[in-house]
Amino acid sequence: MPVTKKSKFFAILSKIIFLTLGPAIAAFALEGFLVPNNIIDGGIVGVSIIVSYLTKYELGTLIFVLNIPFMLFAFNKIGKKFVLQTFYAVMMLSLFLNLCHNIHVTDDLLLSTVFGGIILGTGVGLVLKNDGSLDGTEIMSLVISKNFGFSVGEIIMAFNIFIYSASGLVFGWDRAMYSILTYFIAYRVIDTVLEGLNSAKSIRIISDYADEIGKELLESLEIGVTYLKGIGAYSGANKKIIYCVVNRLELTKIKEIIKQIDPHAFISVVDVHEAYGGRTKSKVEKI
Repeated sequence: MPVTKKSKFFAILSKIIFLTLGPAIAAFALEGFLVPNNIIDGGIVGVSIIVSYLTKYELGTLIFVLNIPFMLFAFNKIGKKFVLQTFYAVMMLSLFLNLCHNIHVTDDLLLSTVFGGIILGTGVGLVLKNDGSLDGTEIMSLVISKNFGFSVGEIIMAFNIFIYSASGLVFGWDRAMYSILTYFIAYRVIDTVLEGLNSAKSIRIISDYADEIGKELLESLEIGVTYLKGIGAYSGANKKIIYCVVNRLELTKIKEIIKQIDPHAFISVVDVHEAYGGRTKSKVEKI
C-alpha cells in the first residue's frame, strides 16, 4: 500500500506527540522523585543534576545547554533527522523540568528509586522508540564507537562510572548506590517499552515426531509453524526442524504438547525483539 499524504501526516503527528509526552514523563520522574532526594540518572542528565546542586542553576537550562555541543558534534555524523528530533526532545525535557520544579512526591528513598526509575524509563523509552534521545552521551558514544572501536555500551558505562563516583562524593555513597539502582530499573523499563509487553519467542524443535508435533501445534493452539531441513552431524540422517514464533503465554503450552508427544525432543528458545507478519492457521508452511 503506497504511503499517502494523510498517513504521512499522522505518522509525523504521532512522532511529535510521543517526543513531547516522553520528556514530560521523564521530567515528572526527575523533579517528583529523583532530584529532591539527590538521586541522579546517568549521562548528561546526571552531570546536570550535580552541577545544578552545586551552582543552583536551573536543571532544565543546564540539561539543554550541556547537550548542545554533543548534538552539534553529531549533526553531520549520525543523521540530521535523528539529531533534530533529539534537539526537540531535549528542549521539551528542559521546558517540562522548569514547569515541574515545585513537584515533590515523596521523601522515601526506596519509593523514589523504584517509581522514579520506572517512570523515567517509560519517558526515555517513548523517546527512543520514536527515533530521538534525551542524552547527548548516547550520540557521543555512537560517534566514538565508529572511530575508536569501543562498543556503545562500554563508552556509556565508562562515562556513568565517572558520574556515579562524582555523585558519591557530592551526595554521599548511599545516594550513589540508590542512583545506580534507579539506572538499572530505568534500563529494564526502557527495554520493555521498546520491545513491548508481549515480547515474542522463537522456537526450534528437533524431533523424530516433527510431523505430529507440528500438526498438534497448528490444530490445538492455531500456531503457524514452518518445517526446516536439517542434517544430523553425528548420524548424517535427515532431520525435520520445526520453527515458530510465539508469545510468552503460549510457550508453556507448547512445552507441554512437545513433552506429551516426544519427551526427548530438543527445544531451543530465543528472544525475538521484533516480529512482523501474520500467522497461518489453515496450513503448515513448508520450506
